[in-house]
Amino acid sequence: MNEVTLIGIDLGKHVFHLHAQDAKGHEVFRKKLSRAQLLPFFSNLKAVTVVMEACAGSHWLARKLNELGHVARLVSPQYVRPFVKSNKNDYIDAEAICEAASRPAMRFVEPRTEAQQLLAALHRAREGLVTERTATINRIHGILLEFGIVVPLSRATLRRLPDVLAVHDLPPRLVQLIHRLHAHYRYLDQQVDDIERDLTLQLREDENAARLLSIPGIGPITASLLASEVGNVAQFEGGRNFAASIGLVPRQHSTGGRSVLCGISKRGDKHLRHLLVQGARAVIQRAEQRTDKLGAWIRSMLTRRHANVVACAVANKLARIAWAVLTKHTAYDAAHLKLAN
Repeated sequence: MNEVTLIGIDLGKHVFHLHAQDAKGHEVFRKKLSRAQLLPFFSNLKAVTVVMEACAGSHWLARKLNELGHVARLVSPQYVRPFVKSNKNDYIDAEAICEAASRPAMRFVEPRTEAQQLLAALHRAREGLVTERTATINRIHGILLEFGIVVPLSRATLRRLPDVLAVHDLPPRLVQLIHRLHAHYRYLDQQVDDIERDLTLQLREDENAARLLSIPGIGPITASLLASEVGNVAQFEGGRNFAASIGLVPRQHSTGGRSVLCGISKRGDKHLRHLLVQGARAVIQRAEQRTDKLGAWIRSMLTRRHANVVACAVANKLARIAWAVLTKHTAYDAAHLKLAN
């Protein structure tokens, strides 16, 4: 049997399908392994390159395989899809992963560390709690509006909601329901505060976070997410590549020598992109007060482009500054800011 050099794994919850190839790309074997059989199988195998799609559980498995002496690589699913043959099944998916990984120009995803995954988990939990908190606020507002009571959706008003209800003649069961929803809102609000406190504590232990916090428009939440998402900045050739990976560049649809640029591509982590755009809006709001090159550039952009376009452009700039700060291991310095695109 030919020597195995590359193995593609189609990941599953309980079952994994393997496709092995030799140096010439010929199939060596196909295997179906359970989760309990997977790591023992690779522990008895000679060191090879193992490729998987970047999805749930792939970063953990990549770390385990690297500990066993293998070289684990992750491929974005969108780059694997063109190599899937007809009559799709799990073995064909594993073969397509091998084919994609064999391309010389293929782009791979850097496996996350355990600390980076923990930060990402905290952010996902916070995002879900914030969404649920907003839904609870809207639910309270909608129910009261049905009874002719208009309550401003501010945190100060919600804190004194029991006093607001006391001055209105409402059915006792409705008052009980609103109190129950208000208690749920307070619980969610406390949970969000606790997670943000955990994120702040973790930032104090990360030297990269202090550098990121020196960038205008980037606060503790955005800095911690950037620290978890960027990972090894060496995987990006430049700040432009990092901004493109978040989707903060125009989509291109060019042919026949005619270049056509569309709206932003919206690729990558939408939560990180959302935070950068919101941070950019905060910078734009204070652009008149800025005396550095960034402020002058924003004011010049606002005279000829829509505010939403400028917000995306500033978010792109913040992402590129973040890459430069992490790469050069230095804090943000407005005097050395380059604004040429």
